[in-house]
Amino acid sequence: MARIKRGLYVAVPLEADTTGQALEDAWIMIPELFEPAYVGGWSAAEHWDLTEQIFKDICIFTTRQVSQRNQTFHNISFVVSHTPPENQFGIKPVWKKEKKIFVSDPSRTIIDMLSDPRTGGGIQHLVDCLREYFKSQHFKEDLLIDYAIRLGNGAIFKRLGFLASQMLGEEHPLIAACKTHLSKGNSKLDPSQKADKLVTKWRLFIPANLQIDTLKQ
Repeated sequence: MARIKRGLYVAVPLEADTTGQALEDAWIMIPELFEPAYVGGWSAAEHWDLTEQIFKDICIFTTRQVSQRNQTFHNISFVVSHTPPENQFGIKPVWKKEKKIFVSDPSRTIIDMLSDPRTGGGIQHLVDCLREYFKSQHFKEDLLIDYAIRLGNGAIFKRLGFLASQMLGEEHPLIAACKTHLSKGNSKLDPSQKADKLVTKWRLFIPANLQIDTLKQ
């Protein structure tokens, strides 16, 4: 057993030492530390093979109040975001060393990253994950729209519509669905970056250095 914090112990692999070595599978700490919670963002993208990039931090969404976004336990770094209980949908259970852990499904993973690009590891990584999602068997147009509506962040449709139009083409049915739900006002594709170019059709400011490759042949 390893002491994670006061009053909290987690079983560790036999090969793990007692000097704070990272756990073989850090996900096993999540239920005790953050439940009700799920693994999302870039960590879920790794799980669903939407990216080959490996992040040292684990992205967590929890219904608990979050006082610190960055938290470290047993040499494992977590980036934690608060989510309301009613937003605990589109998640699936996985088992790690007899521990039940929830992870956002591929479509919910994409929608969460579109809602807050920080959880996607930045806008360029989000774009790369979205491209892989569109190419994969995980792509479910109706599920994307349903999740975006339920999450209630109008910027999601602006970001999704713009990026999908670049990758899939203007005639794709997903584009029309996003336009139907377009909210008023302008948003940024990535709130953390300076963006001077306004795409009026999508009411979206985009950074000049963004790279988007089309999926159309």
